Order: sequence, then C-alpha cells, then structure tokens
Amino acid sequence: MEIHTTLVQDNLARVPDEIRRIESAGYDGVMTQENRHDPFLPLAVAAVSSERVTLGTGVAISFPRSPMVLANTCWDLQSASGGRFVLGIGPQVKGHNERRFSVPWTPPAPRMKEYIQALRAIWACWKSGGKELDFQGEHYQFSLMTPNFTPEPMAYEAPPITMAAVGPAMLRVAGEVADGVRLHAFCTRRYIENVILPQLETGLVRGQRQRSDLQVTGGGFLVTGATDEEVAQNLEFYRSRVAFYGATRAYWPVLEQHDLLDLGAKLNQMARDGQWQAMPAEVSDDVMQLFAAIGRHDEVVAEIQRQFGGLSDAIADSTSYDMPGTLPADLIQEIQALPTPWAGFRS
Repeated sequence: MEIHTTLVQDNLARVPDEIRRIESAGYDGVMTQENRHDPFLPLAVAAVSSERVTLGTGVAISFPRSPMVLANTCWDLQSASGGRFVLGIGPQVKGHNERRFSVPWTPPAPRMKEYIQALRAIWACWKSGGKELDFQGEHYQFSLMTPNFTPEPMAYEAPPITMAAVGPAMLRVAGEVADGVRLHAFCTRRYIENVILPQLETGLVRGQRQRSDLQVTGGGFLVTGATDEEVAQNLEFYRSRVAFYGATRAYWPVLEQHDLLDLGAKLNQMARDGQWQAMPAEVSDDVMQLFAAIGRHDEVVAEIQRQFGGLSDAIADSTSYDMPGTLPADLIQEIQALPTPWAGFRS
C-alpha cells in the first residue's frame, strides 16, 4: 500500500525543505489541491528539489483548462521530475464551473472520458515527434500541431491519469479509461464494496482491463497520533468533516448503507439553522469507526487493514496542507507492507 501526504502550497519558498523532509521520512508521494492556490506550481518546485517521491495533483479541476494547456503543464512536470508526476483531475460541480470558473457545464462523465482520451492523443503526438494530430470528439477537437509547438523529446512515459469519482457514471469512466480513481474521503468499507467496486468493475470490463490496472486511492480517513491525546485531538477534526459531509444530500447514499439517513437529515437541518459548531457532537464514535482507521501509531496498521485492506491501494495521512504529514518512518514502512490489488501504472 502506498502512503501519501499533502505538500505545502501557501508559500513556494517552503517547498524545497518540506519535500525533502517528506522524502526522507519515506512517504511514497505528495499531493496538491486546487482550493486557494494553484496545484501545479508547488509540484514544479518539488520536481527539482526531490529525487524519489511521486508528485500528484489531488485534484486539479479539468474543464476550465483546455486539454492542450494541461498537456503542456504535465509534460513539463513529467520531464522535470524524471517521470514521477501523476495527474489527478476532477470535474468539480456545476455551480463552480459556471460561477467560479465561468465555463459552460455539460454532463461530466462523457466529457471527462473524452478529456482523458484527448490528453493521451496529444501526448502520443508529441512522443512521436509531432506527427499528425487528429482528435475529433464531441467536446474537444485537436488537429493542429507544428514543430514550433511540439515539446522537446522526453525520455519518460506520458504521465498516468487519475480522476476523482463519486457518482456511478464517473466511477464507470474511471474504470474504463483512467489509470487510477481518487475516492472521496466520505466513504465506508460497506459503501465501497456494495456501490463503488461494482461500478468500477463495469468500467473495467468495458475497457477490457483488470482491477490490477487501476490504482484506487482513498475512500476514508486516517486518524492517528503518537499518543491517545493526539489521536483524540485529531479525531475531533475529522468528526467535524464527517458532520459537514453528512449534512449534504449528495453524500447520503453512503449513510443509507448503514441506516443513518436520520443522522443526515438532522445534520442537514442543523446546517440550515447555522448550528455548525454543534453538528460534530451528533457524530458518534461508532459512526467515526465506519469512516476512519483510528488508533495510535503502534496500533493503527491493523485499523488501516480493517478499513482499507483489499480495497484501496493508496491512502493519505492528510487532507489539507494545513496539516502536514508527520508519520514516523517505521509506521510508513508498516503501511507500505500491506498488500493491495494494484500492480502499478502501465505504459
């Protein structure tokens, strides 16, 4: 199993020291997010300040960027990092696309499938030295590529493409065409087994692929610390996250798997009433056990196996760069020793 953490994004000057600390600790990779800051700039600094860890966006928003623009960014990051870049993209929701990014909205699943295919067509053109580019889709068309706009040859394979997926249609697209799927943290083991995996399997069959071809990342929270006090403190942070997501109707299918729709309705009403500070108290420890692997450093590996074992190929110990990963090296090695179905990114 791979263990990832988040990379600082609020100050690029801090990236070199932070990426070296993360790499020395033994983490497999780092992720950036597209929230308050650009997700690619920190990875560019990290690419030339590290040697081993993978560098990924978890995730960058796809549709505001032309596939051609994103292809260029990824090509340069892959080259600068020596082949360690992993692209993670997601569609975001309609409101953000239309009102925050001012881009038109269409059904995201078919558009995301075409987006990934367009990226690969562009990279294949560049790998061939700029031979004819001819991608004709419903949403994207690319037919012009001259030597002046063809990047220099790269010795590495084009970057793997992973994608965020929540709904059934996006999960099927991930299984069919992506190299990896990034699951929402608001998941339980039962929900992954009963809902997510069947949809991924349908996509894998369509793409004539095996489960071992697809990296599954996330699907829950990791709550740990060196002492019981640290675990308890971290647990309260993640309890607030579960309460926040549980109040949102879009995530209620997860609660439905555990007959917890009444909890979702109560949290939703509290959110409407502005009772944000009181909401976490409605999430019991038993409910937290459904969403997280919880325990001290000396006991959490068994909990990780219970929560993620056989389902997720990579997990993260942080969901925000405000909470940098600080797992000890021996714990990282124990997590990495857990077996997973994924066989690695293929060319």
